[in-house]
Amino acid sequence: MKYFNKTLIAVSVALVSTQSMAAGFQLNSQSATGIGRAFAGDAVIADNASVLSRNPAAMAMFDEKQLSMGLTYADVEVEVSDVYINSNVGQIHYGNVPDAAEAKIIPNFYYISPINDKFAYGVAMFSNFGTGTDTGDLSQPKSILGGKATIPAPVDLLGKTEVTTINFNLSASYRINDHFSVGAGLDVIYGQGTLTRSGELPLAPDGSYVPVDLVDVDADGVAFGGIVGAVYEINANHRIGVSYRFSPEFTADGTVKFGGTDYQEINIPIPDIFQVAGFHQLTDKFALHYTAQMTTWGDFHEITVTDPSEAQLKKYAWDDSWLFSVGGTYSLTENWTVRAGYMFDQGVVGEVSSISIPDSDRQWYTMGATYNVSKHTSIDFGIAFIRGEETQLTEQSSVLGLVGQQMPTLGDDLGTVHATTLSNATYYSMQYNYKF
Repeated sequence: MKYFNKTLIAVSVALVSTQSMAAGFQLNSQSATGIGRAFAGDAVIADNASVLSRNPAAMAMFDEKQLSMGLTYADVEVEVSDVYINSNVGQIHYGNVPDAAEAKIIPNFYYISPINDKFAYGVAMFSNFGTGTDTGDLSQPKSILGGKATIPAPVDLLGKTEVTTINFNLSASYRINDHFSVGAGLDVIYGQGTLTRSGELPLAPDGSYVPVDLVDVDADGVAFGGIVGAVYEINANHRIGVSYRFSPEFTADGTVKFGGTDYQEINIPIPDIFQVAGFHQLTDKFALHYTAQMTTWGDFHEITVTDPSEAQLKKYAWDDSWLFSVGGTYSLTENWTVRAGYMFDQGVVGEVSSISIPDSDRQWYTMGATYNVSKHTSIDFGIAFIRGEETQLTEQSSVLGLVGQQMPTLGDDLGTVHATTLSNATYYSMQYNYKF
């Protein structure tokens, strides 16, 4: 192992390690009411100001000022288990991380104000994308051949990954007639990302292991996007809504180090979001609602860095994803309303999978309630049980691939890392609403 070439490590890491910078899933946590009904019909129900996160045209249905604000506690469980490689001396196991993710608190804020019977405006703060995992516990070298030799961990794939985005939105709506309304808005998106990949590699002259920081990213930035939407009210009890959110390519600057080179900026494309929703008041007490939503993860094709030069850090093969949800709302009493929903949320990973961003199809089972404290005040509660699928994945480690080149007797497939991942979550959400 003393011939392990440091320059080759740097080049290899720069080419493969950055897949962890972008979330292979998006956040659906914009409101307690939305969580309670699996966001079914959220782009057109307009029962509080949080509709602004989904469709600006729905503001035309408000005849008084409204404020909504809340918090969602996301108890995320990501398990990474049975991480191993195949070699000529048998499988080499690196262990498990039963708790690779941490719980998060996600805030939101919405305000809608009608100007007259035609125009309304609104402001909002919420999040559409975010992720966080830490698999650094698996980064220790492993003994092989009965303790006579050691092999490094796939440190280019393991470590801390955290991405946070916040949308600040300003929107306006216009009612064309009794049936049709349109709206548009501007998104100012703040994003922050942290990515570390470090471990011990046999780089000393005598072949002994020394600590190495392969990747160190701590960057943030601001980008601009937008949203357009429309609502068609068939009558007082039936309506449909549609919206399209245009997302930018996000540029962040700060600490951006890959393979020993300092860059100034990292460029990450953010996918667009299209959705259509329906709401149908079937009886005086019961309403049915639904949503179909597409996120263009296929646009997330590469991550690049710029300055001092531009380079493609990672090319992706992710797929556009759909989610479908259906829900129901029932008015129990004058003060209490209950709701429930189900969502099928399609995974985005196609040919490229990642230990740091485990992804799969997900099932959402949700319920919630609204309590009308007074004529002007209400409180919403929502809970969602999100269940993913156990996924067996493979990912290529350039570090271990280089080990295989230096130690061919161990086999020619050392760079293929196998793992099993499982992601579940429970969302608890509470929201305060006030009508002026």
